[in-house]
Amino acid sequence: MTPLERRYRRIMLAYPLPYRRAHGDELLDVLIESAEPDRRLPDPREAAGLIVGGLRARALAATEGNPWWDGLHLGVTAIAAANLAGFLPYANSLPVWTLLSALALLAVMRGMPLVALPFILVTGAKAVAVASGAQLFDLTLIPVFPGFLTGEALFSTSSPGAVTIMYGLAACCLLALAARRARPRTRSWWWLAAVPIAAWAGPAWMDESVPFPPSLPRTALELAVLGVAVWLGREANDPRWGFGAALYLAAVTVSLGQHLDALARPHFAYWGLLAFLTVLAAAMPYGHRRRALH
Repeated sequence: MTPLERRYRRIMLAYPLPYRRAHGDELLDVLIESAEPDRRLPDPREAAGLIVGGLRARALAATEGNPWWDGLHLGVTAIAAANLAGFLPYANSLPVWTLLSALALLAVMRGMPLVALPFILVTGAKAVAVASGAQLFDLTLIPVFPGFLTGEALFSTSSPGAVTIMYGLAACCLLALAARRARPRTRSWWWLAAVPIAAWAGPAWMDESVPFPPSLPRTALELAVLGVAVWLGREANDPRWGFGAALYLAAVTVSLGQHLDALARPHFAYWGLLAFLTVLAAAMPYGHRRRALH
């Protein structure tokens, strides 16, 4: 294998595996035959075009199945990841509950709602108990202080009602998915990589007088994921990413709404950015469809 062919094969990893199996060799032959003699590096424009084309192929490949049910699964995956991010900094104090929350996310990601539901219910009950200062299942020293990633005690800025709604929303979504005969699709392992980013408090980026400021790494992650959802909705002309984003926005709204009387301008700006990208992700497929019809 020549260095040029090896580099082309690496770039073509942007395409989904079924596409590479069906068309990869043919595409690779065309690229190598059209390349200049003794070339060792792909042309930058050609490489960029391959990457964009691969991402578009992945977007189209992700549109299999009913978009609304798949969007529901996307939303509950994001909520389960957020729930695990809430427990992760306290893994030293609550190892069993952090593990159960991780198992809940894994079951959701692998498309097993019936398996994930008991984990969500049990960890949700424990979370509500900790938020309300009660003891449930085992003896827990309250407040639960973190070991890493953040400096705040567990659920120090969350009310029992908000925690109940968060886990209740996830449980309702799982019940709806479990009632269907069709099994949800599996999700990317990148969801696990997003958990520590969402759990990390990060550097301070708001004035110290602002209470419970949103985490900078989590905000950046949310904006990046919603931006990808907008692009996917446009390229694939499909509403599933907008629907999943709307479910996650509902969870964020509940989290902020419990402090409605203490919210400052940065909080509304944060929520407004998430809401804007969510609406854009939901509207983009329909606007793109109208332009295609014209």
